[in-house]
Amino acid sequence: MSPVFPMLTVLSMFYYMCLRRRARTATRGEMNSRRAIESNTRALPINVEIVQYAKEVLDFSSHYGSENSMSYTMWNLAGIPNVYPSSGDFTQTAVFRTYGTWWDRCPSARLPFKRTPPTFCSQDYVELAFEEPVYPTAVHILETYHPGAVVRILACSANPYSQNPPAEVRWEILWSEAPTKVNGPQARQFTPCIKQINFPTNLIRLEVNSSLLDYYTELDAVVLHGVKERPVLSLKTSMIDMSDIDEDEDEEKYDGGMDALNKQFSIVTLREWPTNGYFDKLPYELIQLILSHLTVPDLCRLAQTCKLLYQHCCDPLQYIHLSLQPYWARINDTSLEYLQSRCTLIQWLNLSWTGNRGAISVSGFSRFLKVCGSELVRLELSCGHFLNETCLEVITEMCPNLQELNLSSCDKIPPQAFNHIAKVGSLKRLILYRTKVEQTALLSILNFCSELQHLSLGSCVMIEDYDLIASMMGAKCKKLRSLDLWRCKNITESGIAELASGCQLLEELDLGWCPTLQSSTGCFTNLARKLPNLQKLFLTANRSVCDTDIEELAANCMHLRQLDILGTRMVSPASLRKLLESCKDLSLLDVSFCSQIDNRVVLELNANFPNVFIKKSFTQ
Repeated sequence: MSPVFPMLTVLSMFYYMCLRRRARTATRGEMNSRRAIESNTRALPINVEIVQYAKEVLDFSSHYGSENSMSYTMWNLAGIPNVYPSSGDFTQTAVFRTYGTWWDRCPSARLPFKRTPPTFCSQDYVELAFEEPVYPTAVHILETYHPGAVVRILACSANPYSQNPPAEVRWEILWSEAPTKVNGPQARQFTPCIKQINFPTNLIRLEVNSSLLDYYTELDAVVLHGVKERPVLSLKTSMIDMSDIDEDEDEEKYDGGMDALNKQFSIVTLREWPTNGYFDKLPYELIQLILSHLTVPDLCRLAQTCKLLYQHCCDPLQYIHLSLQPYWARINDTSLEYLQSRCTLIQWLNLSWTGNRGAISVSGFSRFLKVCGSELVRLELSCGHFLNETCLEVITEMCPNLQELNLSSCDKIPPQAFNHIAKVGSLKRLILYRTKVEQTALLSILNFCSELQHLSLGSCVMIEDYDLIASMMGAKCKKLRSLDLWRCKNITESGIAELASGCQLLEELDLGWCPTLQSSTGCFTNLARKLPNLQKLFLTANRSVCDTDIEELAANCMHLRQLDILGTRMVSPASLRKLLESCKDLSLLDVSFCSQIDNRVVLELNANFPNVFIKKSFTQ
């Protein structure tokens, strides 16, 4: 046979593999024509395009604003633009809670979970409902300040306005990309090229990563373009290159990996091989070390290859630290059931963002913790809207060794449920940001959880008397290192005095947007003198902060690294120079809207102290 024929066979097989990979995405789109292959060209609409702004904000992970206001809140994303095309810092926009890497470089920073897939980099999210379900053709995001944070756009098959909940909720990624650095803070309309999906949607989710930004990103509105009938794809196929194959492979890992998780976990029939190659000669511990670098879906796939690797992939030692947050859209009761036998030794568990819209039930969560909770030290449940009082009761009963509990933005938990947390006396970290915890429950927690080192009470609007809370902290929580009181409305100099006297190990204190604190009472001076270990101090939007306070910080808090005095009218350039000369470790200084600190002063300070990021926000 001529050598040409084998070469033609190889080429044809390669071309077939390329087409098959391209066709997999198209299969998920349920194309009507078997000749049609999804390409990067836009679908051809067969009916009139509908353009609509978000009708309602359904859910979000955090925001800069208050729960009782509209300023800087996610609720500003509903409706038509308020600011665009203007640029600058405006209260009428939606702003997330953090930016940059500053929050990862402070005493309250948490260690990251290993095995997080590189394609997942989301830090925050917001979900938006639109009036009409459509097949999306475009999504426009109006960014008015420091754009570039959006890293993923998803669409959901569930209609939030339907009276009948769907049997299955599907999420599809319309667009995804790593965070990028955008030159300049100016406004822009961001319109990424989105993927076509095979179901109509009126629920869009934006996920953001603000780590590369120099300041808070501000979003004004989201516009959804779409058609009522499924579009007919263009039959024109694009050229196939090797980069396309790699992109498809990455997409399959997300779309198919956790979908197949339950089936993969339940497979018991494995291939029989006479030998396992060189794996038979490797020490058990070495194989375990090699497999520890794989993500959870990759472990599931590898477990199907042979009995030896199945044994290794199912070893509970591979699941000591487990983060399911990257796969939030596909985790359900069945997933947890199949994971139970592998998680009997689990110590760190991240279920943040999972289980919403009925994916995880109270009974399913409870069954999992009853089997796997005995060794748990850290439990992340941020934005877990399936949680109720029964769940908290199970946590406190089944997790006797728990040291870290994150309930951030779990705003569906009823107030009385938080009383159960007081039973976990070993707690060292407790995050209750944007929860409905009440004063009685919190006092009980502080009384019995004397080992607390990190406590977040930001935007907890149900607490009536923060002075009483601060007094209890000073009396019971002597080991406290970080405290977030962001937007607490009623703490006074009395509570601050009790706190500073009793919690002298504090290294981080957030008193941003606490309007009842006045510098004239000496509260900030007292803080500076009593807390010499302070590394981070946020006095955001307190107009009374003055030169005396800054000079006391310079004299007493030599380890200060981050200071936010946004909005003060009483601080002069001279006191800032003293601070910068004294605090050699200072890396962040926010003087936005400080009336005595103009751009000329900022430029001068930047020139003299190049290692300090000095932020001056603006409004046009």
